[in-house]
Amino acid sequence: MPKERELLEVDVLFVGAGPASLAGAIRLLQLQEEHNGKAGAGDKSDLLVAVIEKSAGLGNHNLSGAILDPRAMDALMPDWRAQGAPVEAEVVSHEVRWLFRRGSVAAPVTPPPLANKGYPIISLSRFTRWMGEKAEALGANLFDHFPADELLWDGERVAGVRCRDRGRDKTGAEKGNFEPGAEIRARVTVLAEGTRGSLTKKLVEKKNLLEGKNPQGYALGVKEVWRVRPERARPGHVSHTMGFPLGMKTFGGGFVYHMKDARVALGLVVSLDYRDPLLDPYEAMQRLKTHPLLARLLEGGERVAYGAKTIPEGGFYALPRLSTDGCLIVGDAAGFVNAQRIKGIHLAMESGMAAAETAWEALRKNDVSAASLGAYDERLLRGRVGREMRLVRNFHQAFHRGLFPGMLAAGLQYLTRGRGLRDPLGAEEDARTLETVAALHGRGRGAAPMRCDGKLTFTREENLYFSGTEHEEDQPCHLEVPDLSICHGRCAREYGNPCQRFCPAKVYEFVGEGTERRLQVNFSNCIHCKTCDIKDPYGNIRWRCPEAGGGPRYQLM
Repeated sequence: MPKERELLEVDVLFVGAGPASLAGAIRLLQLQEEHNGKAGAGDKSDLLVAVIEKSAGLGNHNLSGAILDPRAMDALMPDWRAQGAPVEAEVVSHEVRWLFRRGSVAAPVTPPPLANKGYPIISLSRFTRWMGEKAEALGANLFDHFPADELLWDGERVAGVRCRDRGRDKTGAEKGNFEPGAEIRARVTVLAEGTRGSLTKKLVEKKNLLEGKNPQGYALGVKEVWRVRPERARPGHVSHTMGFPLGMKTFGGGFVYHMKDARVALGLVVSLDYRDPLLDPYEAMQRLKTHPLLARLLEGGERVAYGAKTIPEGGFYALPRLSTDGCLIVGDAAGFVNAQRIKGIHLAMESGMAAAETAWEALRKNDVSAASLGAYDERLLRGRVGREMRLVRNFHQAFHRGLFPGMLAAGLQYLTRGRGLRDPLGAEEDARTLETVAALHGRGRGAAPMRCDGKLTFTREENLYFSGTEHEEDQPCHLEVPDLSICHGRCAREYGNPCQRFCPAKVYEFVGEGTERRLQVNFSNCIHCKTCDIKDPYGNIRWRCPEAGGGPRYQLM
């Protein structure tokens, strides 16, 4: 007898257990508590609120710098610090530095968008776990090991999700431990999958939610956490860097955040609209650490964690329509990041809270149509989230022509409240910005690959261990490459197979020589950053959720 698919029915389903979802679940249950405290016996509300997460535990897939703008938490839970929220340090000093290969110059003043004094430095993975505890205490149902794989539909209304099956082998055949993925039906579904969410992507395409908008633009952040020698620790000190190792044509920069217990978070963010197919963002991050400033800081220390994620930086004009029948989009899945401030957690939380308020009103009047849920777009974009996003609406696009032109344009935009000389600035998909190897390098093949020393600099394989990444090997590959002939032919000739370089986890590897050369997809290495789904120049790589529990297991990220 075939196993029956489990069916769960809830009122509101949050897909993904990041800060947007958890803030939304908390706010929704707060509204219910407030209502029930005033309501008569016959008007009590008893909503069933569920949050599902594809990882093996809350926080395992959450990574950010991170300096938190506290305004969202102050609104959601005014006493959050007193309740024991995990804060690593508060910013006490800040600098912005331009790095040359050996030296550096500090900016005389910190640009106002990067003025973070008094803001908390957090580990997002730890903070997310704490928020999950608070949501559960209010009555939210949190489920890990639930990878949402397909949207459920009731006509034109999103009616929930179907989770991926568990216990299929590499060929797709059922193993002895096979369990069909659960169906979770919901009156309101909130997509909070994070960057380049696979269900969000399908919904946007099906409903044409990006009509008249810019394509979303992304950056890749590669991060390590180190424990440094105590005498070099400066809890609360923040440094942002530009210049080395990216040069003048690629937008991005480094960060160094000093946390408690002599831990330091450091990393490099690289805009994925870069032109050079031989650019390797992971290797650039390793080169950053060889700069004397960082090398001195890290000398005698030890790396304790590694990870990477993509960041939606397309801004206001790349936001999709945020609501449709039965469904709302929040957080990174929608694109709520202020690239100028290098912040998005507070915007994600505020979008989750706005989604909760909209869902509450819609459910009270028993109307979850697009017209009813459209109040979410209005509430969010006319409020402080929309105002903040509009102020930086052309920021990311300004840097497409290079760093110095971008800095000049960004300065003008700051003075003109986001407009600049032209509004809006257009954009193209990150996958289409690469130039061919021949066009940029002629017959050359770029710089020689970096040789890592295993002490300061590390190979992808060495660092991957510190992400805690695991996947069941005998399962269908969740990275679909439909046309291998492109990889072995056109892509090799034109772009030198950039998947080998833009992936920060060595998922894509070419083995063999000559006519025997072939692509090997090491899907068990995947840290779910989705760079491949974004940057592949032919759109020939498609990411979907793997089997439940797979991926990184971040603890300090």
